[in-house]
Amino acid sequence: MSLAVVLTRASEGVAAPLVTVEVHLSGGLPGTSIVGLPEAAVREARDRVRVAIQNTQFEYPNRRVTVNLAPAELPKDGGRFDLAIALGILAAGGQVPREALQGCEFLGELALSGELRPVPGVLPALLRARSGKRCVIVPVENAAEASLLSDVDVRVARTLAEVCAHLRGVDSLPAPAPAAVEAIDASTPDLADVRGQLHARRALEIAAAGGHHLLMIGPPGTGKSMLAARLSGILPPLAETEAIEACAVRSVAREPFDVHTWRQRPYRAPHHTASGVALVGGGSHPRPGEISLAHHGVLFLDELPEFDRRVLEVLREPMESGRIMISRAARSAEFPAHFQLVAAMNPCPCGYAGDPGGRCHCTPDAIARYRGRISGPLLDRIDLTVEVPRVPLAELDSPRHAADENSASVRARVIAARAIAMQRAGKPNAALTTREIERDCTLGDTERALLQRAMDKLGLSARAYHRVLRVARSIADLAGAERISREHLAEAIQYRRTNTTA
Repeated sequence: MSLAVVLTRASEGVAAPLVTVEVHLSGGLPGTSIVGLPEAAVREARDRVRVAIQNTQFEYPNRRVTVNLAPAELPKDGGRFDLAIALGILAAGGQVPREALQGCEFLGELALSGELRPVPGVLPALLRARSGKRCVIVPVENAAEASLLSDVDVRVARTLAEVCAHLRGVDSLPAPAPAAVEAIDASTPDLADVRGQLHARRALEIAAAGGHHLLMIGPPGTGKSMLAARLSGILPPLAETEAIEACAVRSVAREPFDVHTWRQRPYRAPHHTASGVALVGGGSHPRPGEISLAHHGVLFLDELPEFDRRVLEVLREPMESGRIMISRAARSAEFPAHFQLVAAMNPCPCGYAGDPGGRCHCTPDAIARYRGRISGPLLDRIDLTVEVPRVPLAELDSPRHAADENSASVRARVIAARAIAMQRAGKPNAALTTREIERDCTLGDTERALLQRAMDKLGLSARAYHRVLRVARSIADLAGAERISREHLAEAIQYRRTNTTA
């Protein structure tokens, strides 16, 4: 029998569908054909694989070689199938035992010398292989991400010859070293560097405690970007499942990551010239954008009105659903996008509206047009809006005082508040559904009357009503209170009141 079957995996978003490589040797004129909807890089594998096999001192069959990649309707692209195709050809020719291929999956691109080159999307493939309890062999350069999963049998190899020696029982391949864990990077900016801005620091703490979206408005140089850069340092460290999800997105996007800090939350800050595709993902072969690379982390948009309005509008759906579906004519892919939006903007085109020195000369129409670049539906999805005024020079020069807490102190309160929310609902307060809000955010008569007056005066929507309750719940958790009091609700309304005047 001259038929061999090898298992590998394709890359489709953060999914990794199983691909069966069937290799058949038959009589006729020598040649190699690859079928099963291969794209250019896969069709070219026949030349890479032939030379790699010959340079590894194996014999390439002088027969008709047919390679089928099943399922046939799934597009195949990239060099990730090279190793599986090469092993299938060697097994079909009797140079590698067929039974050794059972229970294994193979990923890797082949160099002409027979060396293995890294491929993207290894971590999603390992996650899918875990359910099948198969051994996965990957290039040694993918060992860092392979080490993140301790419950998957992974082996790393440098060359095709090493893989063949492993399959023939001559020499076993090593497993990757377990990944170390550092909860907080020492280089993470510290909140103690920010002087003053007590109101903004308070809003940042509430946003961290509940996972709420935050908008900061203020003149240039008042610390908006500094505050945003320090949000990830006060957020709770990622749980293992969350960290693996975030790393899987980076693996698909070919983004490097430090194996020592893989449990830290992502922080992404795209420039305001970023296109819609750069922000949400896309391309003929869909790849994740900034919102997916910020999965379980922070997405900071500085100079918010300077972004193209059509680009900003694409944020609305993923802010609600936590995922983004990218559809193209040939294929579609879904990527996770549970990000925490932090945005910053100036109060007017020149940046000095409301400045006590009278530096602003913008007309009311110019200010209205500037702020009108951000749509009402997008603003309605932002939970907290806070003004960041100019800090007096005397406060900048003064010695650091108790109000300028460091990130570690604030993070301890945030972790405690987040633990209360997780114990109560199993999710951050920002993700509470309508039914969970009715259960966990009950109000007394006094609080209900206050919220009703605020809705009438500020013209709040039903979405804004629920977001006020979520923020109030986070404020109560920070205070260790079981019920939402009038003070908690009033503070939450204050952040929404600023939003209506933005």
